[in-house]
Amino acid sequence: MRLRKTSAVIAAAVAAALSLTACNGEDTSERGAAASAPAETSAGSGSPSSAGATDTTEGSGGGDGQASASASASGAPSASSAGGICRTADLSFSSSGGMAEGEVLINLENTGSASCSMHGFPGLDLTGEDGTVSAERNSGRSVPSVTLAPGERTTFSLYFPPNTSGGSGVTFTSAVVTPPDETRSHTMPLSVNIPAGSGSASRVTVTPVGSGK
Repeated sequence: MRLRKTSAVIAAAVAAALSLTACNGEDTSERGAAASAPAETSAGSGSPSSAGATDTTEGSGGGDGQASASASASGAPSASSAGGICRTADLSFSSSGGMAEGEVLINLENTGSASCSMHGFPGLDLTGEDGTVSAERNSGRSVPSVTLAPGERTTFSLYFPPNTSGGSGVTFTSAVVTPPDETRSHTMPLSVNIPAGSGSASRVTVTPVGSGK
């Protein structure tokens, strides 16, 4: 009888131990699951960081766009400094005396907001009640390239035979000036008197822009 009781006690103790081990195993599994939960949270918190990186990249793209715009804007002044064609609307016209009788300087001033350039002969017509004479090009002159900053000016010369005949001659009261490479003209007051006769008109000439004294 004692052996059976002892065996029964041992069996009960083993069963209790096994039951406790099973309970401890379940606790361990639950703790393992709980321990793995923070890892998922960290991964989740990593997602906002990833979105932030995307925003930063987009911000960098915006910065590149500003740099390109700045480069494009900085390229504009270079083009201006190189000199676009001087337009009639951006020029003022005046006249002054030349070095000798029969010469008039025509002054062209850049009144625009950017630099401009001219190269070549201007067009010039003398007009008055007696008619119109178109100035011819004065051959044998070099043709410089002229760049005018805002406020700067250049000149060309108008040559004509002065009327020393003692007669009334032919009088012109205005000049119609067309800058090189332009189609629009400007009419300015200019008094010129040349001898009457067909030969006088052929002696009305202009020099290239930039060659005036």
